[in-house]
Amino acid sequence: MSAAAVSSVDLSSVIRPGDGLIWGQACAEPQTLVEALIAQRKTLSGCSVFLGSSYSGTLRPEHVDHLHLTSYCGTGTNRALVQAGVLQLLPSPYSQLGALIRTKQIKCDVAMVQVSPPNSRGEYSLGLAVEYLAPAIEAARAVIAEVNERIPWTHTEPLLRREDIDLLVPTSRPPVYLEYAKPSDIEQRIARHAAALVPDGATVECGIGALPNTILAALEGHEIHYHSGVVCDAVRLVRPKTCVGGAIMGTQALFDWARENRALKLVSSDITHGAATLAKIKQFVAINSAVEVDLTGQVNGEIARNSYVGAVGGALDFVRAANQSPGGVSIIALPASRVVERLSGAVSVPRSEAGLFVTEHGVADLRGCTLAERERRVRKISGSS
Repeated sequence: MSAAAVSSVDLSSVIRPGDGLIWGQACAEPQTLVEALIAQRKTLSGCSVFLGSSYSGTLRPEHVDHLHLTSYCGTGTNRALVQAGVLQLLPSPYSQLGALIRTKQIKCDVAMVQVSPPNSRGEYSLGLAVEYLAPAIEAARAVIAEVNERIPWTHTEPLLRREDIDLLVPTSRPPVYLEYAKPSDIEQRIARHAAALVPDGATVECGIGALPNTILAALEGHEIHYHSGVVCDAVRLVRPKTCVGGAIMGTQALFDWARENRALKLVSSDITHGAATLAKIKQFVAINSAVEVDLTGQVNGEIARNSYVGAVGGALDFVRAANQSPGGVSIIALPASRVVERLSGAVSVPRSEAGLFVTEHGVADLRGCTLAERERRVRKISGSS
């Protein structure tokens, strides 16, 4: 069935008015199913949708005439929905999403997933993302699967079989891609400073965004393991010995690398972000960016210029884990221009978790420092001292 013909699929055979819906985010968005939902939303009025990050721009403000939208983030094209006042925001750490779905605090009656064609054993892979889709599939009354022949078969937990799928829609279309521009000179300088802090043998986490991706690419030639919510394009350059992630977000080159790659495993957010799992990792290095940081080490990862553009996300989960890991360290990297006297938005990571901060001017180690010493060190890397 072509993408053009899928608009004729009767979603009402599975979805009821007022149902709670969850679908894959970013590159894992089942585009054809979302398009069909939008086309049929009047007959499915009152459905609530829990969104992840989105880069397709398929959902628009006018679609809330019959749909209710909630998300954990304002990233990508979600920003337009936030600015229009039609997207409600849930400021929960990523590690809590699975529990919130299972306890129905995030409602999920129907899970809509994009999957690969089945392998010789009849197993459909979730392809580009597992993360909170795993608990969503557990909690859902029904599962709708867009079987996209362009999606790579990857090692995901779980795998699905035909009997697990209530409505199957075959398609063939490019997935959403997430590409970053060539790194700026400032980003490259930041990346060199940050990469020098990562020891060989470390297990590295990398947050979403151009700067963390640039830092990870600077680790090419290092011997590392990888454990993160996001598997980004730089991972295929670094070629970690092991790679555990929640979602693959990048380009076709990354998807080709991921196809049937035994070094890669995609798992639930309960595992990627769960405290029990993270507590077992030695030399855990968490690399994340931020909207801004202040002189005491507080991090705002959510709000810029009074607009919700980020998320609580997984940064706090990973920062805390890195701070507790033997030989581990938390690295927050950002341009010096984002170092401020006082945050203009929420405190996403408290100063009690402050580790290393990196700008193009160098590194500030805030561990064990008094407030006065923190200010002195942060000012040094802000370029204002």
